[in-house]
Amino acid sequence: MDSNVAENINILAKFLGTRDIDALNQEELFKRYGIHQVDVMVLFGGSILEGGDVLASGIKNFIAKKYFIVGGAGHTTDTLRQVVHLEYPDIETTDLSEAEIFQKYIKHVYGCKADYLETKSTNCGNNITYLLDLLKENNISFNSIILSQDASMQRRMAAGLKKYVNDNVTIINYATYCASVISCGEELCYTENIHGMWTIERYVNLLMGEIPRLSDDANGYGPNGKNYIAHVDIPEKVKVAFDELKLVFGSETREANPLYASKVIKK
Repeated sequence: MDSNVAENINILAKFLGTRDIDALNQEELFKRYGIHQVDVMVLFGGSILEGGDVLASGIKNFIAKKYFIVGGAGHTTDTLRQVVHLEYPDIETTDLSEAEIFQKYIKHVYGCKADYLETKSTNCGNNITYLLDLLKENNISFNSIILSQDASMQRRMAAGLKKYVNDNVTIINYATYCASVISCGEELCYTENIHGMWTIERYVNLLMGEIPRLSDDANGYGPNGKNYIAHVDIPEKVKVAFDELKLVFGSETREANPLYASKVIKK
């Protein structure tokens, strides 16, 4: 596989999988933001299993005052159920939401738990709106929040929240992993093992699916399109990388699955 392909994938990955601090601890938080704890940390269930490890490290390091796991059943849920049950047969995952699976996982492996679970959301859009509903129901106000989502969807998650909160709320990104790929002969390989990581094919598909969603045009999710998220600036080198990858992988990117669309309640 051409090394240029690997480089372009890594350009997309770095742009999409943002981390605003180098490590999930109070020292890094203080160095960057002048605070030792955020009000809220949220893990979104669309992540691979590494997300549970990240949340547990945040809890162990007292990074937040309150911890949430958000996620019902969506396009990544079956994979998560299979991976967790295969690795930890004692954890029964059948019919559980993503939030419930991650809660069981961090209790089983790390002996800790999140304070609140949101178990009904099915996509990145209602992940955010249902989270905000849950915060409101429990009278939890926040001026600072850490969002941890699968690296492929991290930037979109932050843009989703930005649409609903005012500018004085500090949104801190901490993608659940940082992956990079290299060319291994005819194939692509990861440079390191990441817990529960997607197959390369699935990972590339997830990355490619994000650029059209983030594009603020008639077909995208920004204000000039479906208006699900705040405007996102996509750097020119990311657009070029995406266009070059389309020549290799085709324009077949992950479509939104109508099964997991937000339900519209008719009044």
